[in-house]
Amino acid sequence: MFYLKKTPWLIKKIYPNCIWDIKTDEKILYLTFDDGPHPQATLFILDQLKKYNAKATFFCIGKNVKEHFEIYTQIIADGHRPGNHTYNHLNGWKTKDKKYVEDITAAAKIIDSNLFRPPYGRITPFQIKTIAEGNLKLKTVMWDVLSGDFDHSVSAESCYLNIINNAKEGAIIVFHDSQKSLNILSETLPKVLQFYTEKGFQFKSLPNYL
Repeated sequence: MFYLKKTPWLIKKIYPNCIWDIKTDEKILYLTFDDGPHPQATLFILDQLKKYNAKATFFCIGKNVKEHFEIYTQIIADGHRPGNHTYNHLNGWKTKDKKYVEDITAAAKIIDSNLFRPPYGRITPFQIKTIAEGNLKLKTVMWDVLSGDFDHSVSAESCYLNIINNAKEGAIIVFHDSQKSLNILSETLPKVLQFYTEKGFQFKSLPNYL
């Protein structure tokens, strides 16, 4: 499975209207979790974050919010920030613009957020512009470091090393609160939290000015 663990500067240049990282010299990292809420994975994450007084951003799938609304409300009650990840986890490159925007709009009815992350990171410039305007006014958030927790061909140790070798101040890091990622996530996330906390870093949800 091929994917970029660290987003190259050239891709960030091609999509300048997306948020890839947060410019800062402070020891702050931005953990994000895609695809939830999930009854096991999300609750595990919330428990781990609480241990380190860490905050994060959860890009939720609308249909999962509908099914596990009590977990979605717990995310917010714990002080984390929600984001829109479409209603049905659609691939923007393979979905007609009208259907794609309608799916995001459906998710926006139950996910109170101005942040959007496209599933698989696949979205067109036209789609980015469309959801930034009109009624939605969503800001598209990508990432700086992709953990690879969804990739069963790599070990949890490789996932952990991928993060600590690539994440620096202001990095937006992607994990997934899903069944598929749970085994690797459950080993990797606690180690990442401990490693950076010992180095004096804080974990925050994405800034409110976004």
